Amino acid sequence: RVLRRGREPEGRKRLLLCLRRHVEARALAHPPAELREPLGDLEDGRRAPALRRHRHQRVDRHRDGRDRPMSAHTTEAYAPVFVGKRKEELDSLLTRYPTKMAGLLPALWMVQNDRGWVSEQAMTEVASVLELTPAYVKGVVSFYTMYHQHPVGKHLIQVCTTSPCLCNGADKVVNAFLEHTGCKELGITSADGKYTVIEVECLGACGFSTPVQINADTIENVTPDKVPVILAGLK
Repeated sequence: RVLRRGREPEGRKRLLLCLRRHVEARALAHPPAELREPLGDLEDGRRAPALRRHRHQRVDRHRDGRDRPMSAHTTEAYAPVFVGKRKEELDSLLTRYPTKMAGLLPALWMVQNDRGWVSEQAMTEVASVLELTPAYVKGVVSFYTMYHQHPVGKHLIQVCTTSPCLCNGADKVVNAFLEHTGCKELGITSADGKYTVIEVECLGACGFSTPVQINADTIENVTPDKVPVILAGLK
């Protein structure tokens, strides 16, 4: 609407009057903490802390685990993987990639093929060879389930237990492998070091349940009665 010069709408005037506040300043509900200097020094000469530690803030002790070490340390000397012919093989492989970083996955495969798993020391070696940080290599290894971060048996047996296979008795196949390998539990390596049995999510053979992958080989239509025959054929 059109207003005459020097005038403003009545509604605006009333609104401005309502917005006026006449409230006295009050004390804050949570005033900021005030840090004061300590009254004196400790007996050993160190300055006393300005704030007292909470009883749950431990000093010179682990938060969890009591007196157990935070990480496990091994006294065994680490033998490098990329020496001699293995180093030559890696150098030849890296010529196929634009950067050394691009060769990380095959380098990790070399380590796992030689050692059976990828240890922390191996990750550090790979990082040094490819000019990466150990943290970056660790992130890649922990992302892909195909890399083992702990020792496994000579024959890694992966049984698909997703819904289609489970409906067709995949759980019985798992139990058969655990019994005949002597593993007894999933993820536990047998006493002879030959077998490790785990469950996996879908091996891409839903029409041939139950599929089982042993190392790099996939076997379809596995039933509990076929397990002893399969294990007998492993070298």
